[in-house]
Amino acid sequence: MAYRKLGRLAGHRKMMLRNIVTSLLKHGKIETTELRAKELKSLAEKMITLGKRGDLHSRRQALAYLLDEDVVTKLFKDIGPRYADKNGGYTRIVKTGYRQGDGAPMVQIELV
Repeated sequence: MAYRKLGRLAGHRKMMLRNIVTSLLKHGKIETTELRAKELKSLAEKMITLGKRGDLHSRRQALAYLLDEDVVTKLFKDIGPRYADKNGGYTRIVKTGYRQGDGAPMVQIELV
C-alpha cells in the first residue's frame, strides 16, 4: 500500500493524522489541504467501520487510535448506526480554493 509522507517524520505524521481523524469525527467537517484530506479519508472510513461493528474489540481498537474518549462514544452511538446500511463512502471531499500563503490546494472534508 502506498502512502504519502506529507513532509513529516513518521511519528509526527502518525500523530497529525490521529489528530485530524479525531477532529473530523468530533466536528463532522474540517478544512485542510488536499493531500492530508486524501490520507484522512481512508483512516476515517476505517474508524466508521469500527463504529458500525459496535463490539468491544472494535471499541478498544478505536480507543487505541482516537485521542478523545468522547469522540469514541459519539462514533459508536451516533455515527456508526447512521451508516449501518451503507458499505463505504462515508466522507466527501469538496475543493474550496487555494491557501493564501503558499498556494496549497485547500478542501473541506465532511461526513456524508
